[in-house]
Amino acid sequence: MTNQKEIVSKAEMNRIEKLFQTKPNRVLNVYFTAGYPKLDDTVSILKALEASGADLIEIGIPFSDPVADGPTIQASNDVALNNGMTLKLLMEQLKDVRQKVSVPIVLMGYINPIVQYGIERFCEDCAARGIDGLILPDLPMFEYLEVYKPIFEKNGLLNTFLITPQTSEARIREIDNNTSGFIYMVSSASTTGAKTGISEEQEAYFKRVNSMGLKNPRLIGFGISNKETFDKACKNANGAIIGSAFIKVLGQEGDMEANINEFVNGVIR
Repeated sequence: MTNQKEIVSKAEMNRIEKLFQTKPNRVLNVYFTAGYPKLDDTVSILKALEASGADLIEIGIPFSDPVADGPTIQASNDVALNNGMTLKLLMEQLKDVRQKVSVPIVLMGYINPIVQYGIERFCEDCAARGIDGLILPDLPMFEYLEVYKPIFEKNGLLNTFLITPQTSEARIREIDNNTSGFIYMVSSASTTGAKTGISEEQEAYFKRVNSMGLKNPRLIGFGISNKETFDKACKNANGAIIGSAFIKVLGQEGDMEANINEFVNGVIR
């Protein structure tokens, strides 16, 4: 059981905050779905991503109805669930992860499986495994503030909210005030992986948000798939998130570790 002193220390020294202090630009966050392509690939993928140069890793908790995700990530969710991945099994796989991986790790998922698991138990298990933050796209702000925030903070977990081109300035400022770690800046109102470039309209949105003087760093996600889109995103934010394009890499034939290394280096070099 983690004692209160350890939890407070963890909150003060969160790896996500340290990352943005030491590397304020060109931060690469890579997403993958736990249990894809094979059930026991989770730790192998984490190690390969860190070795390849990923700065931050986002592990998706498989869910049967991932509403924000496009067909590539939805398909990876289906495979992972069919493989037998559960939140309980993921926690077992991550039990000793901090002996193997040192980069910040974020769990991304929908609130339903976490409620079923038990919020307090989930947060305590995350803290015990050295998980640094959470992204829960369907968690309403009011519910976060009233119910979840004290539990997350007690366990040293930073919470990331998402904004889109349609998000009002007032809402963006509310999210900035209540986000810790970074803001997930969704590049378009579509689902993940739906686009492969960044339009002039999206760049105008990035500039509008940048002019607001927000306190949190921002990572751009949705439609980031290669060096060109990563470089463009990094001109408009502190870095970017790659999901669908990386899931496709995991589905390729051949040596997975070599494929991961080639993909990540192709993006950041």
